[in-house]
Amino acid sequence: MDDTRYDLLLRGGRVICPASGIDGVRDVAVRDGHIAAVADTILPSAAAEVVDVSGKLVLPGLIDTHAHVYQYVTGRFGLNPDMVGVRSGVTTVVDQGGPSCMTLPGFRHFIAERSETRVYAFLSAYLVGGLEGHFYPNLYSPEGVDIDATVKSATENRDLVRGIKGHAEIGGFARWGIRVMEMAAEISRRSDLPLYVHFGQLWGLPESGANGEDADTIMERVIPLLRPGDVLAHPFTRHPGGFINEAGEVHPIIRAAMDAGLKVDVGHGSHFSYRVARASLPAGVVPYTLGADMHGYNTEVPKPAGTPEEHHDDENHPFLGQARFSLTQAMSSMMALGIPLEQVVPMVTTHPAAMLGLSDRIGALTPGFAADVSVLHDDRGRFLLRDNEDTRVIADRLLRPAFCLRAGRRFDADSPILPQAIAA
Repeated sequence: MDDTRYDLLLRGGRVICPASGIDGVRDVAVRDGHIAAVADTILPSAAAEVVDVSGKLVLPGLIDTHAHVYQYVTGRFGLNPDMVGVRSGVTTVVDQGGPSCMTLPGFRHFIAERSETRVYAFLSAYLVGGLEGHFYPNLYSPEGVDIDATVKSATENRDLVRGIKGHAEIGGFARWGIRVMEMAAEISRRSDLPLYVHFGQLWGLPESGANGEDADTIMERVIPLLRPGDVLAHPFTRHPGGFINEAGEVHPIIRAAMDAGLKVDVGHGSHFSYRVARASLPAGVVPYTLGADMHGYNTEVPKPAGTPEEHHDDENHPFLGQARFSLTQAMSSMMALGIPLEQVVPMVTTHPAAMLGLSDRIGALTPGFAADVSVLHDDRGRFLLRDNEDTRVIADRLLRPAFCLRAGRRFDADSPILPQAIAA
């Protein structure tokens, strides 16, 4: 008699599921692409296939809240969603501002529907979206925003669009003042979706200079436009106009904003600075979510013919000598800064699921949920991490993806953009 009840059994790993309060060695069983059971012991004979994951971390499928995956349409900027996603051990990615109200149908058809990775989007507030990584600033003026069209697009595509993306930085403010941010906030309010705000300089100043604008005052002017649940991005940016003022202090308004319900997303990428993080964390700026922010200008991938030779991120390459990075590497950075693993895991599971309004289907190993599971190596030793300022940090733990399950289907972590461990 065949007593097989499960298709797959992940046996003996350390299971951490913040949503259910599990943290310990458990077995995880999968049936018909869904989580069937999580228990202390499940008989191997009950499963058609058994994978020994002892010594590894077994987590709800990782959610990358800051991706750029509108491949080809956004030029060199957009990466392949599965290279960033399932082939990097990540089951869900959120494209931040790649598609717009004009280009969302293409994003749905060519990216979301054709990817093995679960893909969502924060819709750009701008008509042109994230073309070439916002390479041409004059496309992002108030004249390039259509509030009604963007609200309509977001509202009629709620299965895919989970938020709105805007930018609050000195290059834009010097050109147009706060008007674009006011328009982005109106789109967010009218569509009843969270607004994800990029802080830290993105564009260079126009020839006329700052035109009376001050990078240090942008934060205090923008935050009153926001609502609980909106997201402040790049808290640890080394660029002007971020969470740290020119005096090296955290803006007092940040803590008050977090207490009022605004969320903070790391948006690691080429912005990240250990120096700024070390100044921010003691002031209570602990991230809610942790996005990798990989794109074609800060990750070593071949550039499509005819795209720009240089970009403002090129000179600020992440980790300098260690050019490749990932969401799990960003998790390792948080741990190296003193945030315990138990606090980092929610940043890539339950918290982003809540940010997306999808806690009823992702971010947890709940029986009945789709079997989105990330299995990670938890290496111990001495590992070298570096940021864009060439600050060097020695980490005693390094997380690396082994494989993931996306709706029960296994994908090995074989992405060519994954970093290699560097021993210290």
